[in-house]
Amino acid sequence: MKLTSSQIKQFNTDGFLVLKNFADLELCEEILAKVEEHLKEKVSPIESEQEYLQNGDTKVTVRRLRQVFEREGVFKTWMTYPKIRGVLKTLLNDTPVLVLAHHNSIMTKMPQESSRTSWHQDARYWHYENDNLISIWLALDEEYLENGLLEFIPGSHKMRFEKEQFDAQSNFIDEHPKNKELIQTRVHTNLSRGDIVLFHCKTLHHANKNTTDKPKISFVYTTKGLHTNPIKNTRSDFEEIVLEEK
Repeated sequence: MKLTSSQIKQFNTDGFLVLKNFADLELCEEILAKVEEHLKEKVSPIESEQEYLQNGDTKVTVRRLRQVFEREGVFKTWMTYPKIRGVLKTLLNDTPVLVLAHHNSIMTKMPQESSRTSWHQDARYWHYENDNLISIWLALDEEYLENGLLEFIPGSHKMRFEKEQFDAQSNFIDEHPKNKELIQTRVHTNLSRGDIVLFHCKTLHHANKNTTDKPKISFVYTTKGLHTNPIKNTRSDFEEIVLEEK
């Protein structure tokens, strides 16, 4: 697939791009079936809501399935999907490389038990020589504000912020005077099964908790340019897979 000039401009300007009806629906159904198996058995490694909130609750509500590339062949099929390689090469302006250190996850928002995801930039905890990284978010079913749809702040990947605008966990502080006005510019696009969102590692985004009675399940992984090197001996210095265009 080739992007139009307007799509390329939109990504470069806003820091994200929605591509509707991108993934094959049968593939999405296969992914979702396997995801449901792993969620039911709470197959490790996982991140739980309780662990994330550090509230000491012994209950385990899965927030994400981690390190999914090696879990199932169908997960690997999506993460190496030939159709997306040209898109990534265009946006990265480099050969795309699949990063297995970050994201590489199935993200959930469980009914009533999910937590809000605060405004943040993914690059806050990544360690690379530059910021030429893009994440790919796949909707496996309907996503909208009430069940935890992602919202973005357009152009935030090019903005410079002061340390005081973030808390100790590098979350963008909602009530900070400099942040309030910016947060008012947030935008969203409802997603359906097979839709994807590509977003820059420095684009501010967040998602509310799921207030519906049905789980929201999404697939997210990250890519970088071939010439974007991880800092040695950091969490980012991990296995990578070059995605040559087919």
